[in-house]
Amino acid sequence: MTLVSTNTPLRITIGSRLTGFRLPATVALSFAIVAIAIAWSLAPGLFTSHNPAVGIPAQKLLGPSAEHWFGTDQLGRDLYTRVVYGSASSVRSALIAVVIGAVAGGFIGLVAGFFGGRVDTVLARLVDVLLAIPKFLLAVIVVTAIGFDTTNAAIATGISSVAVFARVMRSEVIKTRQATFIEASFLSGGSRWHILWRHVLPNASRSVLPLAVLQFGDSILVIASLAFLGYGDPPPASDWGLLISIGKDYLKWPWLVYAPAFVTIATVLSVNRISRWLRKID
Repeated sequence: MTLVSTNTPLRITIGSRLTGFRLPATVALSFAIVAIAIAWSLAPGLFTSHNPAVGIPAQKLLGPSAEHWFGTDQLGRDLYTRVVYGSASSVRSALIAVVIGAVAGGFIGLVAGFFGGRVDTVLARLVDVLLAIPKFLLAVIVVTAIGFDTTNAAIATGISSVAVFARVMRSEVIKTRQATFIEASFLSGGSRWHILWRHVLPNASRSVLPLAVLQFGDSILVIASLAFLGYGDPPPASDWGLLISIGKDYLKWPWLVYAPAFVTIATVLSVNRISRWLRKID
């Protein structure tokens, strides 16, 4: 009797915790889609045996089939293979852009929000200037200045997102700085830098995670748009935006546009759904 009465509350507690961490079906599907895109970018050779740069001219412009899931392009190359290998540059570039934006923007917002005064005024004006320039236009200006390739497109996209991260981090730091435990840390003799890195940064950065996930999806769109306009790697690269740009010249064979566009849209929508879920549970 004692064992039963002791284990029953434990089972109820564990069951309630598992129920609390249950994912909605749409979020689980979104995680699966994003996981597939990331797996494609890390090890594309595991998902296809075709060569993305070499095709068979006799098999050009074939429709989707069991052998060629997304059909073939104008040079007889397997389009599914090109989409899979294109995820390497598209996804990795988006990750680079998010890291640049989160680190640079987060640092600016952290310093501005914590120290305030003239430091906040100067950095806030810098952020206002960046926000005054349309994000995509700023990315085009930067990538034009530093050169046309996917890595430079990622850097340009990251720079264009610095202001968003800076503003969010600044507001969270100001909110955290006014908390009671921060005042207690000051009164106990803690230095500014100790309080900044030990207390303010961990608490203020929690809201940055959903934003980083959201910006990851936005960066995929911006980088694909830059590649579509020719600011990314030239052919025979297979960036998703470049594939759409090439496919638009062959409107009689719509799968050349639909396949990479569908993968891009599905990935971005999945990332956005995950970001909304993270904000909700936060």
